Amino acid sequence: MSSWNSTGLEVLSNVFGWIAFVAWSISFYPQVLLNYRRKSVVGLNFDFVVLNLTKHSSYLIYNVSVYFSSAVQRQYYKKYGSKQMIPVAANDVAFSSHAVLLTAFTLFQIAIYDRGSQTVSKITIAIVTGAWMIVAICVVIAIQTHSWLWLVSCFNMLQVSMTAIKYIPQAIMNFKRKSTTGFSIGNILLDLLGGLTNYGQMAVQSFDQHSSVNFFGNIGKTLLSLVSIFFDVLFIVQHYLLYPKKKPERSPSPEPVNHVSLVTSSQHV
Repeated sequence: MSSWNSTGLEVLSNVFGWIAFVAWSISFYPQVLLNYRRKSVVGLNFDFVVLNLTKHSSYLIYNVSVYFSSAVQRQYYKKYGSKQMIPVAANDVAFSSHAVLLTAFTLFQIAIYDRGSQTVSKITIAIVTGAWMIVAICVVIAIQTHSWLWLVSCFNMLQVSMTAIKYIPQAIMNFKRKSTTGFSIGNILLDLLGGLTNYGQMAVQSFDQHSSVNFFGNIGKTLLSLVSIFFDVLFIVQHYLLYPKKKPERSPSPEPVNHVSLVTSSQHV
């Protein structure tokens, strides 16, 4: 098992990691609070939330397995070398646990608040069902071959796939509506901060170890940061540049209005 060469870089890595945890964890609350204030989830894409729950659930399984399982860690050292560091930190486990709870709560809000005509698409249901069926097959294979590192890597790649897919329905919905009303930009700004610091944590660890194995050993975490940053920038462009919220125009002076009855004297109920 490898250790840190520089105490300063170890501290910096922990700082980046916990900033990512705080930013990503808080990023769920602006949307939850927006839904609560509006008593409505119109404008929030339901496909995004369902795919997000699948993503965070698979990421939680991966993080917990790599961080706590000695069998997985032994296979990791065997594949990448005993001098490498385990690529999952305590903040990764804490974040994914919190993310599953908050995403599930957002689904609860979808169930109780005004949703208009919005529904979960059949395509998303098919994607999620197919993804978990493939994972179930991987579990059967891993049990027979004792390939535990390969199995948790399957969960890791599932979360990467869901990360790449989950943002697309919301981006398309914003484009069609020409608006981001109902979708919290605070969520995106915090998500961007989390992605940048999460990537920074990995970069610091790699610099300390003089090795890039950290990026490949946890390719899911690397791609998670890069994909999140890309879509966060896209949503920021949509919100502030393409579809900025228009301020209501104020009339200089109210004009008298003639009230006309909707029912004339010749009409009878």
